[in-house]
Amino acid sequence: MKEFKNKVAVVTGAASGIGRGLAKACAEREMKISLADINEKGLRRTEKLLKKRGADVISTMTDVSKTKDIEFLAKKTLDVYEKVHLLFNNAGIGRAGLSWENKVEDWEMVLGVNLWGVIYGIQTFVPIMLKQNIECHIVNTSSIEGIISRGLGGATYGVSKHGIICLSEKLALELEQQEAKIKVSVLCPGFVNTNIFLTGLSQLDDPSQYMEDPKLEELKQLLKQFLEASPPQSPDEVAEVTFQAIEEEKFYIFTHKQPIIKELIKERFENILKEFD
Repeated sequence: MKEFKNKVAVVTGAASGIGRGLAKACAEREMKISLADINEKGLRRTEKLLKKRGADVISTMTDVSKTKDIEFLAKKTLDVYEKVHLLFNNAGIGRAGLSWENKVEDWEMVLGVNLWGVIYGIQTFVPIMLKQNIECHIVNTSSIEGIISRGLGGATYGVSKHGIICLSEKLALELEQQEAKIKVSVLCPGFVNTNIFLTGLSQLDDPSQYMEDPKLEELKQLLKQFLEASPPQSPDEVAEVTFQAIEEEKFYIFTHKQPIIKELIKERFENILKEFD
């Protein structure tokens, strides 16, 4: 997809962070935008910001962990704009903590939003896009932690993001086999200046201190290395990288390509491959 003007984009998790950045990038390209988030205050703020810039935009309170909410979002979008060309399954939350110490409720919450939100988005919007039979694109937001198991967000977050990688790979293959006019990308950002962990984990202002448990000292040091060797990007920067990837029909979208990231990815896959020797 190279032309965006007057096309329709759906953005979940649009109240802040990467979602707001993506929505702003859509507005800059003169797209019609359907915003979704469970955070009403932030959602209205994004809507107001885009309307001030002259964007054609609607917003819908949406809990992506509930299929009925996603179905309502799709219906409202079609009622207003008639079509959907670009879907950003972007909503996400984070939780820290050790695998066995996270409560069942923590697992259900993170997987519900991060993974099931993407599943529901695919189940709802892909049939619509197939029926339209026009050029469309889906971007599922994973994380670099969908590739690196030594990540910083805890097992609940990592499991959800790994799941999104696999789901996106399967979806892309399935659509290709169907000769559908739908392309797929999976967004794998490194550290971004958002509140996903600060609000979801510990409410701390300083991200370098977001895990205070002494048992997690190694992860704290890894986080410090990340921030020094792979500086956080702004949501707007991530959005621009994403749109460039959409234009170039890239599947994997990596926003951070510093050596520390590449080395951790290499380490993981070398550990896997050596077991075949």
